[in-house]
Amino acid sequence: MPKDKTESHEKIISAARREFLARGFEDASMRRIAADAGLTVSALYKHFPGKEEMFAALVQPAVDAFMGMYHRVEREAFSEAGSVEKGHIWKDKKETQMVMEFIYDHLDEFVLIVTKSRGTAYESFVHEIARKEEETTLRYMELLRARGIPVKTVNRQEFHLLVTANINAIFEAVRHGFTREEAMHYAETLENFWSEGWKQLFGY
Repeated sequence: MPKDKTESHEKIISAARREFLARGFEDASMRRIAADAGLTVSALYKHFPGKEEMFAALVQPAVDAFMGMYHRVEREAFSEAGSVEKGHIWKDKKETQMVMEFIYDHLDEFVLIVTKSRGTAYESFVHEIARKEEETTLRYMELLRARGIPVKTVNRQEFHLLVTANINAIFEAVRHGFTREEAMHYAETLENFWSEGWKQLFGY
């Protein structure tokens, strides 16, 4: 990409970030973004077909990295399922802290996804993560049972609500504007709270 086009693209991305953070996707204006970037609206459309593509350019890399982390943790958990002992399934996981740290390493992107994405494909992101976590945990429970580790049968409706509440609780730090320090303390509190709850639910 020629240098001048690269510089224009970077100006657009910076201007779009400011606009979306200030007003959200639905109320963001391509005209304001163009003016902030020092470009005409027609020049803006040479880089992005519309607002949604611009929004995606800002947040999709963080989403991809988040899912990469999620799948890595999933693979590790399933690979260790054959050797894990009943009483150690939740021991020293600290997954909530890891997720929170990732979120705060990409805070602008998650502020956009969690609080500014109405009208985009990303507005259901937290719900989709909860759905995926529910499916993954149920598969993990079945694997433990298949390998001789007893796991209580849970009420599926209650389980769905609990997983949804658990995932939503993590992202509440973003919704409430927590600092990193506040968010990490909150993540530790969540880890302790939910770990004990899951142990009781599954019979540990």
